[in-house]
Amino acid sequence: MALAATAASETAWTVCERLLRQTRAAVPSPALAADLADAALTAGREAEALPVVAAAARRHDVAALWQWLGLLQRALDRQEDAIAAFQKAVQRDPRNARAMLGLAQSAFDAGLPASPLFERAALLAPTDSATLRGRADAHVAEGRPDRALAELEVLLGANPGWIDGHRHIAHIRWMTGDRAGFLDALEGSLAQRPGHVALWQLGLDLLIEARLTERASAWLARARHAVGPAPLFDAYAAIIAGELGADADPLFAALSPIGDIGLAVYHVRHLLRSGRAELARAAAERWLDHPDARLMLPYAALAWRQLGDPRVEWLEGDARLVGVYDIADQLPPLDALAAHLGALHAHGSEQLDQSVRGGTQTVGPLLSRIEPIIQATRRAIIAAVESHIAQLPPRDPRHPTLAPDRDAPVRFAGSWSVRFAGAGHHASHLHTEGWLSSALYVAVPDAAARGPAPAGWLTLGEAPAELGLDLAPTRMIEPKPGRLVLFPATMWHGTRPFAAGERMTIAFDVARPIGR
Repeated sequence: MALAATAASETAWTVCERLLRQTRAAVPSPALAADLADAALTAGREAEALPVVAAAARRHDVAALWQWLGLLQRALDRQEDAIAAFQKAVQRDPRNARAMLGLAQSAFDAGLPASPLFERAALLAPTDSATLRGRADAHVAEGRPDRALAELEVLLGANPGWIDGHRHIAHIRWMTGDRAGFLDALEGSLAQRPGHVALWQLGLDLLIEARLTERASAWLARARHAVGPAPLFDAYAAIIAGELGADADPLFAALSPIGDIGLAVYHVRHLLRSGRAELARAAAERWLDHPDARLMLPYAALAWRQLGDPRVEWLEGDARLVGVYDIADQLPPLDALAAHLGALHAHGSEQLDQSVRGGTQTVGPLLSRIEPIIQATRRAIIAAVESHIAQLPPRDPRHPTLAPDRDAPVRFAGSWSVRFAGAGHHASHLHTEGWLSSALYVAVPDAAARGPAPAGWLTLGEAPAELGLDLAPTRMIEPKPGRLVLFPATMWHGTRPFAAGERMTIAFDVARPIGR
């Protein structure tokens, strides 16, 4: 990247500050503008750098600057502007594979047909993983999952060790309903390379994500037979035993001290599942100063609740952390919005690693799409999110929700729509990669169709069923058309099944602001 030569002691934020000062007086050189764009993308300050880089792109009119401008605009979800910038970059340098990829990705995010653009990008960079995965995603979004699978299978035949390709094909097969054979490509590659540890590990990860723990146990036995002893497999043995409710204590003890927070989360899950809240609390608290403590805090909260620890009130008790906003009058007509979303669900499905049970989820970042009805919905959502952030309790550097700066523009870490019918519901789950999570109800069955309350209601704070804990929701919220609920992404949330009818929602994660 352009910042490789900057002083190691400088953060992206301070580099961005310095470069913005340097570029205030005049249009910068191409190299300086590129450094500014690079720093701004890392520091989350794209909006400040955008006019400077745009001026430099117009002055110097070189492909590299149009490409940087497209990257800034894409990061700000200005997809139409990003498409125009990337098009200029490609026009000025038709062999620029990264610019072509940026054009394809922006078109995909915008909800436009993107597969021809990914095809052009693949001609320029035929082995680039992001390009090949993006092409597969475009085929899925355009209703051609079979083509996506066929192309990925050809690529995996030539490169059996391509981990990203295997992960992608497994997810697509799961989405198309192939629960039994979603790992077939992985099996084929392992037949050629039985000693390939990373392929065995990927299969374990995918089976655990899919909650197929008994299959994961059998897969682990095969991996050990093929590869032999490996510390990595010892860790998976502990995870699988814990998730199956078996005696995992000696397996976790053999791994002590646990040096990975992901493995530590599974240890705490095992302690909670086996009814040892005191030990779970102690194990969880060892990680609360870790940079990724947000991964552990939801489990600490479960232990705290069981033990009556007042810190759960600090984490989740303030009523201002959860907001319920009825914004139907600020949204497009809900029947038109529901119809538009319904068309997008034509290619939707359950995702392998998501909480949807008996419903479909749309493909691609929903709130990046450029249709006027989606953009109007986005504007209403952002206004509500800004109001919610403004009323949050004061900053607390140790709190996962209250620690970040709040003067950054709202941006999304993901957005999608979910449609349920019949007994569909969300299992209680987390979105720890975001800052705030949400549910915006576009259509809900009437009370008679969905059944007696609380059928169909949103639950907050309910322990996930697989842990077997007697912890009821701390709050339940009735779904109503036009109702937006915002809550910390580290808070357990799910929904109650309903009897009949259709429920259509928009969900999104607000990204954590990047701090100074």
